[in-house]
Amino acid sequence: MPNVPPAASLTLLLDADLYAPEPLGRRHVLVGGGRVLYVGGERPRIAGVAVEEADLGGRRVIPGLVDAHVHVTGGGGEAGPETAVPPLPLTAYTTAGVTSVVGLLGTDDLTRTTAGLLRQVRALRREGLSAWAWTGGYHLPPATLTGSVRGDIVHVAEVIGFGELAISDHRSSQPTFDAFVHVASECHVAGLMTGKAGVLHLHLGDGPRGLAYVRRALDETELPPRAFHPTHVNRRRALWEEALTLPERGVTIDVSAFAPEIAGDDEVLAADAVAAYLDGGLPPERLTVSTDAGIYQPDWADHREGEPKGQALPRQLSDLLRTLLERGLPLERVLPPFTCNPAQYLRLPGKGRIEAGSDADLVVLDDVHGVADVMARGRWMVRDGRPIARGTFE
Repeated sequence: MPNVPPAASLTLLLDADLYAPEPLGRRHVLVGGGRVLYVGGERPRIAGVAVEEADLGGRRVIPGLVDAHVHVTGGGGEAGPETAVPPLPLTAYTTAGVTSVVGLLGTDDLTRTTAGLLRQVRALRREGLSAWAWTGGYHLPPATLTGSVRGDIVHVAEVIGFGELAISDHRSSQPTFDAFVHVASECHVAGLMTGKAGVLHLHLGDGPRGLAYVRRALDETELPPRAFHPTHVNRRRALWEEALTLPERGVTIDVSAFAPEIAGDDEVLAADAVAAYLDGGLPPERLTVSTDAGIYQPDWADHREGEPKGQALPRQLSDLLRTLLERGLPLERVLPPFTCNPAQYLRLPGKGRIEAGSDADLVVLDDVHGVADVMARGRWMVRDGRPIARGTFE
């Protein structure tokens, strides 16, 4: 079994400077049964129950970060089988403040399978994270468990949509527009049937067609804008400018938090993209950020061999948050794309907020905007920057 320490019956966090993600000031937070039971300015009276107390001394507390684009089984393999990345361990997520993930397959949706993806999602759940899955991968016909996209979303509890379907990319299956909107409709109808997100999560490559399929779908079909969730939109400046036209049409776009030191020459750095979006008067709820964690970042010099430039890791999410805060952006302004925006858009119950009834996913920030303590589903995973819960094989 995973090395997850048992939770006390109740945990009382005292004197937290709470961002829920809106700023609430100094508050006490009572946690029990994996949930937030109370948030308030008065210390609750508790009798007859074991209580663990943690005096935070006014340190900032934010919701656990939500990463909706993670290769939980490992990614890569595009420069030969030896470049396939193994799965990341539990502490890679928790030390980054990431408490919720949505796992997916990418280029390799053949030797990596939907069944294997679900196994890893369930493993992360047993180790203490909250985890879901996108069915499919880069290609059409889709890799599925039940034989159809709609069947996977309807019949498999952990599956919330399809992703990451590759478009405008030399590695894609070069889907036709009709095939593209068909799989989007499968997602949408399955979402209606289940109350799940029912979203088509789209990998955008470097191709000149960019987001043409998404714009055409908005113009020519009855599918709602929320059915499309394009990611990597900051990988090229022209693509970024094109993506900025979509939120006012109802589309939520996703910025990839790639590490600046291995960014491409034409890439819009994630911090620049987030800051520009927030300053641009666009709908604030229609921006999310994710990491692509679990892959290596290739350098596609000749469209045939991708030489590794570096590995994408969950900590890129907390690093991005810290960079934005170091630039002087207010915490309450930058938090939603990391927390409540993806949680609400993807219909992840109990996530992205700190309030009575929400899941007890909490991150305590230190004085330099780093991750100090992490609680996931009411259990301490990280204290003073050090993991106290480890995965099964760590």
